Amino acid sequence: MNFRRGRQREEPEINLIPFIDVLLVVLIFLMVSTTYSKFTELQITLPTADAEKVQERPFEINVTIDAKGNYTVNNVPVAFHSVAGLAEDLRNAARNGPNGQPARDPVVIVNADQFAMHQMVINVLEASRVAGFDKLTFAAQTGGQK
Repeated sequence: MNFRRGRQREEPEINLIPFIDVLLVVLIFLMVSTTYSKFTELQITLPTADAEKVQERPFEINVTIDAKGNYTVNNVPVAFHSVAGLAEDLRNAARNGPNGQPARDPVVIVNADQFAMHQMVINVLEASRVAGFDKLTFAAQTGGQK
């Protein structure tokens, strides 16, 4: 065993100068090879609005059903004999479209009294299907009268 007291080891020294040199070379390379601009422009297509265009409203066929079971198509009373007869009345109403021209793809609006039988509404649904009208909506009155 060696118990001699000799020279003690010195702490290792870290030299940062070569590290700084390498960082400066990388920084210079990035500055030379990169282009910088003051403003970045994005190509954006903004939406536009045209106030002169009037949205075309589809032709409406109003079918009203009262509590007594009476049908009216566009305020003209119609006698119900069959679904096919009601479908023909709907087609006739579509032929008398806006400006005397046949209506293309009209909307059938069903306005039924709350005391009307459900079968009467189903008859209108079936008649509009037979007539070939795909757009159908229901009108509802909110609030009650005293």
